[in-house]
Amino acid sequence: MALPLPPPVFAIFSHLIEEKAGLHYAPRETDLLAQKLSTRAVERGLDSLLDYYYFLRYDEAGPRELDALFEALVIHETYFFREANQLRALVDQVLLALAKPDVSRVRIWCAAASTDEEPLTLAMMLEERGLLDRVEIVATDLSARALAKARAGKYCGRSLRALPDGERLRHFRDAEADHVRVRETTHSRVRWQQLNLFDAAGIETLGRFDVILSRNVLIYFRDATVIRLVARFAESLAPRGLLLVGASESLLRFGTVFDCEEHAGAFFYRKRNGMGRGSE
Repeated sequence: MALPLPPPVFAIFSHLIEEKAGLHYAPRETDLLAQKLSTRAVERGLDSLLDYYYFLRYDEAGPRELDALFEALVIHETYFFREANQLRALVDQVLLALAKPDVSRVRIWCAAASTDEEPLTLAMMLEERGLLDRVEIVATDLSARALAKARAGKYCGRSLRALPDGERLRHFRDAEADHVRVRETTHSRVRWQQLNLFDAAGIETLGRFDVILSRNVLIYFRDATVIRLVARFAESLAPRGLLLVGASESLLRFGTVFDCEEHAGAFFYRKRNGMGRGSE
């Protein structure tokens, strides 16, 4: 049973969550947020959500508990070969980039990668084209639990529901029970790191990228937050770098520094020349 979440307490919680993780909760989602907050508060031995808020803000254990709360709030809905046409079109763009005499490798950042099905799918496609050795893939997520699963490399059930015929034998080997494990030759080519997308200093340490994937992530944020996050992505991209968002997401109404391009029926956003910092 959820603890009471009156409007003033909802307001301070929603502000805290958006400030720290970018996630936006509207008043119509009060019951949903109350349920998730209550689970964590009760585990802490608290019987008031206002007391739980004060604990998060002022107790020395607050930062660790805030991480645990974010684990409960974040949705990890992903699977192998999701929106695969866009990834295949990206592989063709990587191939074109590597064909240039001044390009020795391409750096790709999969932001908010969850349990890593997306970067691993991309690695599989690159491997099939003989490109994986010339590409660096960095996968980040806010959730330590999701990254632990990604590092284990074992998947089952819904993660495999869109797997094309033949891919299971090519890129996976059987593990215990109903799980499969990603082959080490592919799995080892992804570098994982825990990262909050609103940690500017942490993002800066990643360096510059030629491609950033942030697919089906922006839908969880308010417009003002999207604009701030997209500007941060632009800062992390090399000149003329590419940003990929989900099929249901669009940047056109935000007036960003990106131009929309179509490749093989998939839409990419290319950073305009002279915008932001360049490659290091």
